[in-house]
Amino acid sequence: MNVLVVTAVPAERDAVTRAFGGCDTVRCDVISGGVGPAAAAASTARALALATTGLATTAPAGAAPASAPYDLVISAGIGGGFADVAPVGSVVVADAIVAADLGAETAQGYVSVTGLGFGTVEHLPPAALVRTAAQATGAATGTALTVSTVTGTAARAAELRARHPYAAVEAMEGFGVAEAAALFGLPVLEIRAVSNAVGPRDRDAWRIGDALAALSDAFGKLRPVLEGWTPHDHHG
Repeated sequence: MNVLVVTAVPAERDAVTRAFGGCDTVRCDVISGGVGPAAAAASTARALALATTGLATTAPAGAAPASAPYDLVISAGIGGGFADVAPVGSVVVADAIVAADLGAETAQGYVSVTGLGFGTVEHLPPAALVRTAAQATGAATGTALTVSTVTGTAARAAELRARHPYAAVEAMEGFGVAEAAALFGLPVLEIRAVSNAVGPRDRDAWRIGDALAALSDAFGKLRPVLEGWTPHDHHG
């Protein structure tokens, strides 16, 4: 099975790559696709298109391109956690990937782009794979929110939680990765290690190193799950 893992920045890519050294039955290409949903979507779509046509991917130096189109796409990295579900240092496997601020502000409140009649704001990873991955990694499950502007106030955190009661984590790339995967008919996962709490912005409280270590540890535990997963059923 061939897996494409998309992170935002090289530090996240390297954390995943360390865990996946020496893959045998699972072939893993890991790329850093840039920050934000647009960059993530573009980079993911490019890698999938190149793999489909048999051309080289943008995998790290020393990693050969996939010999066949990918079977699964994973958005991975660190992010902000909603503290009651995902405290700092924990890991989340998303059971839903939602574009949290893709829509319109109206006098009656926020309306998602789906509510406006212009498409989807949600992608659902394979439920059985989510369960198995969460069990293997000790991760929480919940909604992963994709935002273009990260939360920096208690008011914004409360607003997001009111809109998305099952939110566990916030990041900036998952929905973009999922949109690209959907164009190619591929299932998607999102896995996040929590570096900070969603709420008032306090850089001194961030634990980026701990989150990267947790991300690497999670992917080490994920490898046997992927080896045993049958990708023919994207919904199971």
